[in-house]
Amino acid sequence: MSAVSTAETESDGGPATPASPGAFQRAMILATATLATMLVSMTLMIVSVIMPQLQGSLSATQDQVAWVITFNIIAIAVVTPMTGWLANRFGRRNVMIYSTIGFVASTILCGTANSLEVLVLYRVLQGVFGAPLNPLSNAIVLDTFPREQHGTVNSIYGVGVVIGPMLGPILGGYIADAYTWRWAFIAVGIAGILAVIGAIVFIRDDRREAKLTLDWTGFITLAIAILCFQLVLDRGEQEDWFNSVEIVIQAGLAAAAFYVFIVHSLTSRRPFLNPRLLLDRNYAIGLMVVLIFGMMNFTPMALLPPLLQNLAGYPDDAIGFLIGTRGFGGMLGFFASIWVGKLDPRIGMTAGFLIQAVSGWWMMAFDVNLTAFDVALTSVMQGFAVGLIWVPLVVASFSTLPREHLNEATAVFHLLRYIAASAFVSISVVIVLHTGQENYARMTEFVTPFNDALQESSALGLWSSESLRGLATLSGEVGRQAFMIGYINAFTAYTVLSIAILPLVFFVRVPNRKR
Repeated sequence: MSAVSTAETESDGGPATPASPGAFQRAMILATATLATMLVSMTLMIVSVIMPQLQGSLSATQDQVAWVITFNIIAIAVVTPMTGWLANRFGRRNVMIYSTIGFVASTILCGTANSLEVLVLYRVLQGVFGAPLNPLSNAIVLDTFPREQHGTVNSIYGVGVVIGPMLGPILGGYIADAYTWRWAFIAVGIAGILAVIGAIVFIRDDRREAKLTLDWTGFITLAIAILCFQLVLDRGEQEDWFNSVEIVIQAGLAAAAFYVFIVHSLTSRRPFLNPRLLLDRNYAIGLMVVLIFGMMNFTPMALLPPLLQNLAGYPDDAIGFLIGTRGFGGMLGFFASIWVGKLDPRIGMTAGFLIQAVSGWWMMAFDVNLTAFDVALTSVMQGFAVGLIWVPLVVASFSTLPREHLNEATAVFHLLRYIAASAFVSISVVIVLHTGQENYARMTEFVTPFNDALQESSALGLWSSESLRGLATLSGEVGRQAFMIGYINAFTAYTVLSIAILPLVFFVRVPNRKR
């Protein structure tokens, strides 16, 4: 979609310049945008903690229940790029109101589902209506406040973006244990009613282009590329990746559709997504940085729970508490970013990625006897780093873009964050499983009667290769150690990426904070 001209028009064709909101209205707009973003972010991760209840209640296997997550992510990824066109065509206010209403209704309906198929359908609707809320809220916040206040307001808005996925599993798990999984959805829906009221009462920006048409070729090809790419990520490990005909076909379709999308975007007069936005250096660099940021953001939350449960033997409630400390670190990071945001944005981003690298280096020293202190400390560090990075990243990325391009620019920005997070989690899981299996095969070569260490362990009654029970115990311990190496390898990739992005940060141009 081509960028909208500076003088936007209303549906009647006349120029529209909305009145500048007062301080109270601005505060309420910020609160509404933050709440809407937080609720959508919470629903992304909430299913991960209620999957056992879903399996029992809906009589589904683990693979079948995984579609509840997969189709929700696909719906969000496909619809997110449309946010710019929707907001420019129908007005930010209308899109915000109807998207919030649809999200609330579909979330409550998720809690009423009596079959897996119905739940998947409602999750698709939840993703469709929830997808525009994050980038649209971001654009509204940036456009409502003057540039010199962007650091402070993005510190508050960032709570919804980053803390939401951390609170989702904690609150969802607590509500599901106290009541049922249904109330985990219903509670989010009820809280969303406040966001609906806020959107109706306080959001007044209704600028639009009534005659703006949708570039169907660009939209359809991008949607196919995203859909197939997401299916490859979600089903690749289960289907043995490119040894599967299904995965090969999906990957081929994704590559072909993305190629057509790129060619069409470069040759069309009014493409679905305007490639000229990449000529803005700060925005282009911001997209590359948010790609790495997205990879870093969700990966520890995806890897630590199975590590703590399967290898270290931690109970579920302790795991939830330890992962929750990341949210505490995030809050500290956002408070710190209020001050850091007044400085050169490269300082905050550099400090944040360095802290992430240090936490990754610490995780590389984990073993199967890791302590709660180690997990809590690294989680707090990562949350603090995320809070420290987000504000200067957003401020720098959009500081040099004209305001009329914010709808489209924020949509692409958040789309890349979603895709990067999903891709790197899948890559990290592959690293854990494959390197874990390889190390298990190597380590079993040392399980022989001639290994002095095993003879000493057998004498102490720890392991024995002379009985089935002893062999089973020994095999379990070898598996624990082998897969611990797999997790360490994944943490190594996390650390390397945190350091590798640093040179790119220094190419960011220091923004002008005035309007």
